[in-house]
This record gives sequence, C-alpha cells and structure tokens, in this order.
Amino acid sequence: MTSPVAPASAPWLAVEEVWIAYDRIDAVRGVSLHVAAGEIVTLIGANGAGKSSILQAISGLWPVSRGRITLAGEDLAGLPAHLRVQRGIAHVPEGRGIFGNLTVLENLRLAAYTRRDAEVQRDLEGVLELFPRLGERRRQWGNTLSGGEQQMLAVGRALMSRARLLLLDEPSMGLAPLLVREIFRVIQRINRQGTAILLVEQNAHLALEVAHRAYILETGEIALSGPAATLRQNPQVVAAYLGGA
Repeated sequence: MTSPVAPASAPWLAVEEVWIAYDRIDAVRGVSLHVAAGEIVTLIGANGAGKSSILQAISGLWPVSRGRITLAGEDLAGLPAHLRVQRGIAHVPEGRGIFGNLTVLENLRLAAYTRRDAEVQRDLEGVLELFPRLGERRRQWGNTLSGGEQQMLAVGRALMSRARLLLLDEPSMGLAPLLVREIFRVIQRINRQGTAILLVEQNAHLALEVAHRAYILETGEIALSGPAATLRQNPQVVAAYLGGA
C-alpha cells in the first residue's frame, strides 16, 4: 500500500472542543478533529484513551457534555442516532454488533430499512461484489460466520445505509493477518468510491499506512496530529505505537 494523498476540501465532519463524561468523570477533554470529504482519518491511542467514546458521540450513541459536532455544516446536537444514519453517518462498532439470529441477507437488508429509493437491490449486489464471501454465505445465520466474515458483514451493513461518513471501530480486532490486510484493502476501496472514513484501530502500522491524516489521543486529549506519513516517522509515535520499528 502506498501513502495516500489527502484530498483538498473543506471539513465534512467537524468535532469542536468536545468533552464527554461518564459518571461525572471526563473521559474526553476538549477534543477537536475534522474529516474532509473523501478522506481517511485515523484516531490512534491506548485502550481507555477515549477513541470509542468519540465515535459514539459522533453517531449519537452517547451525549457530549460540551462542544459541538457538525456534519456538512449541520449541528448534530440533539439529533438522535437513527436520524444521524439518515444524514449519512454509519457506525461499525467494536465487536461488530451483527444480528446472529438473522441471515447475511437479512442483516444487509435491515440496514436499508429507512430507504425508499430504487437503488437498494443494486447496492446489495455491490456489497456482495465487494465481499464475495458474503455472497457465498448469503443464506447463513450471522452467528455461524467466522470473525472475518462477521467483520465484512458489519462493514457491508453500514454501506447499505448509503453512508457518506463511515465510523470504523477496531475493524482488525481478532482477525488473522491475511484477513486484516483484506479488510484494509476494502477500506481503501470504499474510500476511493467517495466515502469519508474515521478509523479507530490498534494496528497503528496499517492505520497510518492507509490514512491521509492521523490524530494521537492520550488520556482523553489530542497529543499529536498531522499527515499520517509524517506521524509514521515521529519518534514519539514510533516508540509508543510502532514498536520502535
């Protein structure tokens, strides 16, 4: 994979001075970040740094205590999660969250339940073309799929909502190395088709390889940010996240 070049465009997603609290304890403190249309941005940090909390705040699963989140200039304050999906935000959570008692096709079709356009079937065929294994297993129950296949299903389900912004939380977790590479190639392909991506990922090597820009989150605050290619050479990042390699 070659280092991608960031597109020159205005922010599509803007997170401005956001604070997030749990039981009156501030888990995220004054975080600001942005994602441009057509961009992959990765958010890297240790467990407990607040990465998943930021994704949950963007998708409407957890409230912010201060600050502002906008999508294409629209303030998302007070907008419930299901309406954020209609605005073009799709969240693939850590652990995938598929419906194990539904088939692959049922999982995918369920994600398009709010849509009334004529393109649902074409989008379904596009997902199955993107993930041929899902096509082979279209009639299987979700809980009979391997971990990698479940991750493919989770991403495919998000795409069925016609997402313009894809939030990915630890897509490589628990996968074999070959499947990890496959998932990341698909992430790049999805991005080339025009979807902006905010990626939370413990595999910092691959995350910085596919991303245009990156933010380093430490104990709820942004410690570093910049082009991913630059941060890959930063001694602090190398020592903390790249194993000194």
